[in-house]
Amino acid sequence: MAERGKPVARPPATGASPADADPALVLELLDDAAIAALLPERPARGHKGTFGKLLVIAGSLDYAGAALLVCRAAGRAGAGLVTLAVPESLQPLFAAKVVEATTMGLPEDDVEEVQPEDALARILDHEHDAVVVGPGLRPGLATAELIVGLLAVEDESSRPSAVVDAEALRSLAVRDEWWERVHCPCVLTPHAGEFARLRAASGVASDEDGDLATDDTAREAAVRDAARRWRQVVVLKGAKTVIGAPDGRAAQAPFENPALASGGTGDVLAGTIGALLAQGLAPYDAARVGVYLHGAAGEVLRDRLGDAGVLAGDLPFEITLARKRLAVR
Repeated sequence: MAERGKPVARPPATGASPADADPALVLELLDDAAIAALLPERPARGHKGTFGKLLVIAGSLDYAGAALLVCRAAGRAGAGLVTLAVPESLQPLFAAKVVEATTMGLPEDDVEEVQPEDALARILDHEHDAVVVGPGLRPGLATAELIVGLLAVEDESSRPSAVVDAEALRSLAVRDEWWERVHCPCVLTPHAGEFARLRAASGVASDEDGDLATDDTAREAAVRDAARRWRQVVVLKGAKTVIGAPDGRAAQAPFENPALASGGTGDVLAGTIGALLAQGLAPYDAARVGVYLHGAAGEVLRDRLGDAGVLAGDLPFEITLARKRLAVR
């Protein structure tokens, strides 16, 4: 059995030696030491602007909790400033719920339905270092148009790194060759079902990828292929979450934790990765650190509470403590 934290090379082709293995085919098994080395620095004279501005485009009347969880997780993961962007009619509701984050109203065509062009202009005019888009957004054509427009921005000075989750993933999956329109550097965070829909839009049937729930080898292979094809970082959530980079690198988290099988835990992960992007980590680094902190927090809660009854809202504070523990290594 491979030692955790050590790279694992897949068997080389017949007649080749292990030294001939392509470095891009080495699977990194994440551990404390690897993640501690990637944590963003916290200079003693830093201020809230130093530690990144994150814009969260999330939430709706039916899924208000998703936006709140993203914002709370982002703050707990170290973001200096968090702004929640919601349709103007919902801004008073969310402003009363988020304490540390600020809010921004997006122009509407109708109640809770954004006007895509005006909303995009307001978003691009807002100063931020990274974006989380998708959790809890109201499905619809206007939402999809806003998401696609945001991710298609070509001006490098205007396009931030983005965590793409939930409704944003579903909006992409209904478009053929959707990745050709995405110009922002992204971390895509699908669960197995969302991943299969994105792959279908790539012309890959679900049975071609194999069992993405329990077969770790199939999960790794599918993520590597998807990340290369889409030219984005891909996080395939689930037990032993796999992270793939466009250059072929891949990493696997060690955690298998049924305590995290509850609504909202994915929103916490999105906020955590978004905060790390805002703090200056590259997408692949932010994804690895975010996945690991999220999983480590879940392990602590499982030890304390057991396999059932852990709430997504329990995670953010433990993420802070996990980061503290790793930062002193």
